[in-house]
Amino acid sequence: MMKKNFNRYKISGILSKFLVVVFGAMITFSGCKRSYLQPEPLSLFDPDQTFSTRAGLDAAMAISDRHLRSYWTYFEYTDLGLPISTEYMFSDVAVAAKTDDGGIFADIATRLTPTDMPERVSYFWNETYNGIKYANTILTYIDRVDGLDQATKDQYKGRALFHRSFRYLALAFQFKDVPLITKILESPKVNFKSTKREAILEMITADMEQAVQWVPEQAQMSLVGLINKGACRQLLIKCYLATGQYDKAIQQADLLINGSAYTLMNNNFGTFINPYSEAWPVTRNVIWDLHRPENKAINANKETILVMPNRLNTDMGIKMNTMRNWLPLIDNAATATPSGGQAVFFYPRTNSGNANANYRAQYDYVRSLGRGIGHIRPTYFAQKSLWVVNGVNDAGDLRHSTAAGNWVTMESLKYNNPANTTWFGQNVRLRSATGTLLSTDTIRNYFDWPHYKYYIEDANETLNTNEANHRGGAGDWYFYRLAETYLLRAEAKFYKGDIAGATADVNAIRTRAKCTQFYTAVTIGDIMNERARELNMEEWRFTELSRVSYCLANSGKADEFGRTYTVANLATNSYWFQRIQFYNDFYNKNKVSVRNRSYTMAPHNISWPIPQSAINANTGNKLSQNQGYSGYNAGVDIFQTWQEAVADESK
Repeated sequence: MMKKNFNRYKISGILSKFLVVVFGAMITFSGCKRSYLQPEPLSLFDPDQTFSTRAGLDAAMAISDRHLRSYWTYFEYTDLGLPISTEYMFSDVAVAAKTDDGGIFADIATRLTPTDMPERVSYFWNETYNGIKYANTILTYIDRVDGLDQATKDQYKGRALFHRSFRYLALAFQFKDVPLITKILESPKVNFKSTKREAILEMITADMEQAVQWVPEQAQMSLVGLINKGACRQLLIKCYLATGQYDKAIQQADLLINGSAYTLMNNNFGTFINPYSEAWPVTRNVIWDLHRPENKAINANKETILVMPNRLNTDMGIKMNTMRNWLPLIDNAATATPSGGQAVFFYPRTNSGNANANYRAQYDYVRSLGRGIGHIRPTYFAQKSLWVVNGVNDAGDLRHSTAAGNWVTMESLKYNNPANTTWFGQNVRLRSATGTLLSTDTIRNYFDWPHYKYYIEDANETLNTNEANHRGGAGDWYFYRLAETYLLRAEAKFYKGDIAGATADVNAIRTRAKCTQFYTAVTIGDIMNERARELNMEEWRFTELSRVSYCLANSGKADEFGRTYTVANLATNSYWFQRIQFYNDFYNKNKVSVRNRSYTMAPHNISWPIPQSAINANTGNKLSQNQGYSGYNAGVDIFQTWQEAVADESK
């Protein structure tokens, strides 16, 4: 039999490293030492043998699961620019902020092209197709594995279908019409055609309907972190929303909310963890407990649908650098006291083993909060106006509570240089009494953040007394939880015109957060705002806004501004772009500039460009480029059905 070639997906524009990755995964997950990699030359790798065993399939499944986490953890060559951050740069709630970077990704409207895809835009193309390849490996080989009963094979297939469908859903709302690949190819193929987004959505919806039947509930599984039935239902809900099947979406959400072991965590639970409370005390509350990495995967947490295990000092542990990427650059001379001199310092406790005379435990912000460098920053909307409901800033909302310790404002910090006797111990301020701005770089150095979300202790750094860094360690992270299910059900009810039902679902989330303000009749904007409050850095914000823009246009419903949209015109007029214009105070609003680059976004950026490298590599056919980018041609032939695309894979 001809061996399958794993380097055939030339559309990625890069040579696949799949052979090395999978073989390495088998070593990692079996606990073997790296020296065992050396005796076997890679040229001896035979996929027909490797994937004809359960161990081989388990390795492919493990790398698929681990690969999901990479969107939150990948930082090869640098500890900056987590892929998930790019998703937020294309949204209403954040922008690029590293002002010392001459290539800062601010001028997106003109900068983003098929040949220039800064930050991690190209990562989402390349790595998402790699994830599809891993899933297709399992689907291609599963029926050749001896000794597995049909139910076990179906479980493997269902999990693989989840992995493939999740990635195609992302591609559909990031890149629109893309090549559809459903198997490992027998021979090189360079004549791919793009497949219409609607056709891809139809296929993955059918696949997820099957996966829900095949994959067991988490309660029936001995391991946490494997794809389970609840995760399949959550993804199926999104597929149903995208295909306009609102009743089916509600039915699946009902099963998760009312007919399963999942429930919102409304009370304190798990372990209360508040290290360095002398500098930043937290009053124990359910929001804090819910987002401690130590509590996300425990049995007591009934809200977790799918978690991504990520433990420090283990084979599964990868530092996330959440605090380094997402917190302001606090310890910098650009922010000063009213009398001059740097406002806040990060002091090590000792210098070469000797006590540091400047160190004060009550002002140890580097360990209690973390050391940020402001790779991205929240908009004014995300910090302030998002939290206003019914015209009232909801002080009770635990997700925005400085009093509880969950939310940090710069003004809640203290000047901590003991040599500055005039201002030491007083609260940091943005302006002097005369109105003089005390920060020369407010983009990078001065903004608020959700401490309860971003704080992941790296014990290796915090326990090192000579260390003045704390960037964020490895920690379990939510992939899906039940709070999002409520908001997805609210969205489906909104499209159906059940405003009362949608309002009740949104208010259920607000009730858990101890809010004092509740909605009486939600708009789609209220639902998306609640997603921003609840799912910060969990949801793929841009992809979800793109999906909702598509769904809203399909539904014919108006947005919070009274506007309606059509799917055919999303590249020129979309709900996503309307939110960018209205809520984002950087793009197309205040015309903020940095490093001679103006912050800009264009309507056509709702779909990212198909990489030119992928187009060039596909010499036998033309791939469809998206409207607004160089190379766009509305006349390029694309597959209208997924069945056509699948049939063409063998040609």
